Amino acid sequence: MARTFTPKVVTANALLEGDAVWLTEANTWTRDIRKAELLTDEAHADLRLLEAQARAGEIAGAYLADAKPGDNGPEPTHFREDFRTRGPSNYAHGKQVELS
Repeated sequence: MARTFTPKVVTANALLEGDAVWLTEANTWTRDIRKAELLTDEAHADLRLLEAQARAGEIAGAYLADAKPGDNGPEPTHFREDFRTRGPSNYAHGKQVELS
């Protein structure tokens, strides 16, 4: 029996900065998961992943991550993705400075 498809977002790491990024519906990369395109159709999700992987000059390691609809946009459903939304953890820089 086939597994039921769960909503996804396309995520990767920005090639130059290393930040976690998510693909938007406008085909741009954002550092805010809430602005990501929430993919609810498996075929469309696979296509968007292939499109992202073809952009090797911008990102590295694109993959589909489970997400759910939230009040302000997609939200992660797994602790790994939740962790990636907060940025590096070794010291305050980047997104962590802005949140302080």
